[in-house]
Amino acid sequence: MAGPAKKRAHAEKKTSGPSDAQQSSREDAGRTQRSTPKSIPRLDGNKDPAVSHADPNRAPIDYSRANDLKNISDFLGMAGWYVARGYTIPDSLPQRPAKFNNLGRECALTLNTFNVLQSPSTIVHQYDVSWGSDTDVTKRILIKKIWNSDAVKTALGEPTNLWVYDGNKLAWSGKRLDRDDFRITVDLDVEEANAATAAGKQPRNRKNKNVHTVFVRWTRQVDFAHLNAFLSGHASWSADCIDTINFLDHVMREEPSRKYTQIKKSFFQRGEQRFDLGGGVEAFKGVFASLRPVLNDKFEKSLSVNVDVANGTFWRAQDVLRALQQVFNCNESQFSARWLEAKKDWKRSQLRKDLGRFSRVGITSVHDKGSPVQWTIDAIMDKDANEATFPDPDDRRDGVEPKNLRKISVANYFKTKYNITCKPKLPVVRVTKKIRGQAVYLPIEYLVIDGNQRYNTKLSDTQTSQMIKFAVTLPAQRWAAVQSGVRLLNWDNDKYLKHYGIKINPTASKVKARILPSPSVHFGQGSKEATINAKDLIQGRWRLDGRKFAIPNEKPLMAWGVCVITGRGAPPQPAVKAFVDNLVRIYESHGGKITSHPKFGKTPWMGPGNLADGGELVAKAYNATGNQYQLRPSLMVFIVNDRNVDVYRRIKKSCDVRFGVPSQVLQAKHILSNSPQYISNVCMKINAKLGGATCVTKSLVIPKVAPKSATIPTMVVGADVSHPAPGAGSEAAASFAAITMSNDHHFTKYWAAVQTNGNRVEMVTTQNIHDHMGVMAKNWMQRIGRGQPPARVLYIRDGVSEGQYAAVLEEEVRDMKECFRKIGCKQIPKFTVVIAGKRHHIRFFPDKGKGDRNDNPIPGTLVETGCTHPFEFDFYLCAHSAIKGTARPIHYQCILNEGEWQSTELQSFIFEHSYQYVRSTTPVSLHPAVYYAHLAADRSRAHLNDNPVSSGKKEAKAEQSTTGSSSKNKVEIGPLLEMNNSIGLKESMWFV
Repeated sequence: MAGPAKKRAHAEKKTSGPSDAQQSSREDAGRTQRSTPKSIPRLDGNKDPAVSHADPNRAPIDYSRANDLKNISDFLGMAGWYVARGYTIPDSLPQRPAKFNNLGRECALTLNTFNVLQSPSTIVHQYDVSWGSDTDVTKRILIKKIWNSDAVKTALGEPTNLWVYDGNKLAWSGKRLDRDDFRITVDLDVEEANAATAAGKQPRNRKNKNVHTVFVRWTRQVDFAHLNAFLSGHASWSADCIDTINFLDHVMREEPSRKYTQIKKSFFQRGEQRFDLGGGVEAFKGVFASLRPVLNDKFEKSLSVNVDVANGTFWRAQDVLRALQQVFNCNESQFSARWLEAKKDWKRSQLRKDLGRFSRVGITSVHDKGSPVQWTIDAIMDKDANEATFPDPDDRRDGVEPKNLRKISVANYFKTKYNITCKPKLPVVRVTKKIRGQAVYLPIEYLVIDGNQRYNTKLSDTQTSQMIKFAVTLPAQRWAAVQSGVRLLNWDNDKYLKHYGIKINPTASKVKARILPSPSVHFGQGSKEATINAKDLIQGRWRLDGRKFAIPNEKPLMAWGVCVITGRGAPPQPAVKAFVDNLVRIYESHGGKITSHPKFGKTPWMGPGNLADGGELVAKAYNATGNQYQLRPSLMVFIVNDRNVDVYRRIKKSCDVRFGVPSQVLQAKHILSNSPQYISNVCMKINAKLGGATCVTKSLVIPKVAPKSATIPTMVVGADVSHPAPGAGSEAAASFAAITMSNDHHFTKYWAAVQTNGNRVEMVTTQNIHDHMGVMAKNWMQRIGRGQPPARVLYIRDGVSEGQYAAVLEEEVRDMKECFRKIGCKQIPKFTVVIAGKRHHIRFFPDKGKGDRNDNPIPGTLVETGCTHPFEFDFYLCAHSAIKGTARPIHYQCILNEGEWQSTELQSFIFEHSYQYVRSTTPVSLHPAVYYAHLAADRSRAHLNDNPVSSGKKEAKAEQSTTGSSSKNKVEIGPLLEMNNSIGLKESMWFV
């Protein structure tokens, strides 16, 4: 539903940029872009444009070009990414506060970061690498094979001169070659034949040429002086700094990438112990390593290496046919029957979509045992070995195009050539390689999946459960794994690090963290304990027993119904009645309001529901409830037999969209257990959906550090964009953007609005912001602001990478300010923007006895050194108590501070609000505004219009924005079905 591309002024370019002609062309292009600087997807997989060798003055690496940005390292900070794109660093970028937070008490802990003790003092030369037109650069295995060929190594002076290659476009050398432009021809067939002869084997007779051309061109000298000047504070970011960090990041990974299986910045040993996840997938552990500039544990601006455990999912190395049986949980004959059925309408069959997960999987054909050949799966076909045909290679007619030669079936060819009888009624596999321009088909029963191949498709619920069991480890075990990873990386004996003069300290950083003071957490009047005692606050866990909700439901509950889904596992009627009686009793004990009906008392309508009724299941229960009370129902409860996501979403879709009624879905096993603690947890959700809140926090420190804070009208806004899981069909699936907004003075209750956001478009679109932010802001002004807008807005954004920080300001914040203008605000609120990041590898390891019972950090642990940016305003905060495994802190970075929040105020505000998450009796790891946005985005998947969109709003991804999107084709994404707001569902916390 996004609007057209926005036309915005192009940001000022650096004067030391490219040529005038390039500058002019970019400025012209910028006038049609949505905004600048644009967020560029990382590693989007698109083929790089070929480098022209005709223009000797053209710089092959230009960081302001989208396809060249994917070459650079992460962790440049926001300023680094501005410079990378050729833009001036804005004056508004917040810098690290002059003083560290001194609230609370000190706590010593170890970080999984390791300081770089020595950087190269030698000169390093950067080269551009490009390929001839006959080489498919998207085939990374082929590129690696060419780069490691004898022809390339000889031309580049290996092994005397050790080269580092990023696998894409850049290479580095400690020695400058005698020529600045090299053209190297590589004949892989000749090299393979020479290797076979040297091993005493018979070379294979190949009919096709396998010749490639590599272009290596000197571009610049990596200057370490610029990086040193930047770290010492004597110089600002420059392209030279980026070149240097990029080189150091890659040289650190060069040696491990040759020994282990590399997936981005993680390395996996081939002999590591496997853990079976089921469905043909296994998991095993590796090591993650990444270099970054930091403010280290000695308060010095330096470089540091973050080392952590990496948990990878991989295809099991086994027969492809066996893998198919495991994926679809069937035997060979059952799979054959399913495939034959799907063939009747192959293009629209679910099986064809499901088989898409095997695309790009590396396999080996073993029909010729003396000469196995590696291939890559392109697709599993709708033809068996008797139906799939190709031009007969033994048809020798001169002058005839291969496509016009006599056709032969795969079955006949294998029988004639190898005396192999192919199995009928099983699909053949088409591989990516073509022979004489024609597709190659192989019988599926003679194919084996190669080892150590990443599994990219979303895991099933069962696999996810198994993966969590495998991945979750307590701090002691995780720290042991980190140390094992350091030994695996073996920096002291890394020949590339030695060659370039880099030394890394194998001893981890130790920092002095702060444990922030906990807030005072209040419950409603009449509570046995009106606040949580200090011990429970520090432990991060408390009970609701004897406590009343701080804000009970606004409207008393009377007309409500309980529908029990029939079928295997459904609870008997007496068990349901006992559970409902307990639910009513416990809800009222927490202060929940239920009005007694003259005839039915406080007992809801209860009845069965049949899944065979489809969408009418909800309608029947809703109507029966309404008929009993002669009132519109205000709550519907559904008891399901298992965690079937399709059933769940069907119920939510009907309740939210068709009837506009809050709903609660419960599992039958919990009805049978009838646990009071579980019922209290359910009551928290129901209370929030009916307009209440569990508890309210009162700060003990903010009135001291920022006395005027309470008098400044403040709005908290959260946002998250949820993308489809990778795998079959994800290239045409919707992303969902959710925006939340606080709607009370305590920041306990939030509104949420959600809509589709194109396909893999990361920035919340202009139309989504205008459609939803404006409506919620009007409501806020009427109900909270007494007709006035807030003086300041704290915008907390989840899930964006460093390269997209600028786009949050240039696109989302600008649109939000425009929303306030459109609703007639003369004074636009001052925005403070904080990015909340979960996807990082920093972990805290408190000294023995200084953490909780599992040696995890205590809630409120704040780290501002050792792993933070040297100059920008960021921090790591562990606000929660980890129930399992090792706690993951949240990385918060402030990228705009118009509201002039003090660092101590902002850090305490974020931490304290984690205690008033409405559906939990623990502080949560993430600020609730963002947590709620995540919940709403996930919940909105139930509102998808699954029917083909024939009219109304449509979204063409290419028309929205190129931000964060890498798909090559336009994808139409229809809007979500509109929620029914007849009883004000949108204004409740419907998403919890």
